[in-house]
Amino acid sequence: MSLVSIIMGSDSDHHIMKEASEVLKEFNIPHEIRIVSAHRTPAYMFDFAQNAEQRGIKVIIAGAGGSAHLPGMVASLTSLPVIGVPIKSPSSIIGIDSLLSIVQMPPGVPVATMAINGAKNAGLFACSILATYSNNLSIKIKEFKKQMEQRIMSANENLNRIEFENYQRNMDKEKNK
Repeated sequence: MSLVSIIMGSDSDHHIMKEASEVLKEFNIPHEIRIVSAHRTPAYMFDFAQNAEQRGIKVIIAGAGGSAHLPGMVASLTSLPVIGVPIKSPSSIIGIDSLLSIVQMPPGVPVATMAINGAKNAGLFACSILATYSNNLSIKIKEFKKQMEQRIMSANENLNRIEFENYQRNMDKEKNK
């Protein structure tokens, strides 16, 4: 049974939205991926949103480009948390129109909005929501963040070593002049 539903308005959005799926796979979160268009399949969208909770879904990640109505429309039809991912698409204005459409929801219809093409963070945010109910998942997220910190600290040490070696070479060159 899926806990997260990743939806998008068109199959052309899949190259972005698959990043959310990859994160959920990394954390072993059962999920589904569907195309649900607010404009081309409105009856399907209504049915999907109104029955998601009954099907066991806990979080919905909705990606949309252009006018980006999908996240807000789904949020208006369910009490589940909806995470919106604005997508830079051929029909959008570098994704800004999609971002503004999703982030400017009216009071009472909240949608958590990620960055343009921010599906990876949407997946991580869904994991964080689910972790409030799962100690094991909470531990996995903490480990993930610790590993991220260690990668940065290691990169910092390498950078400092390279800078020091370059400094030493320059000093040696100056001495040999």
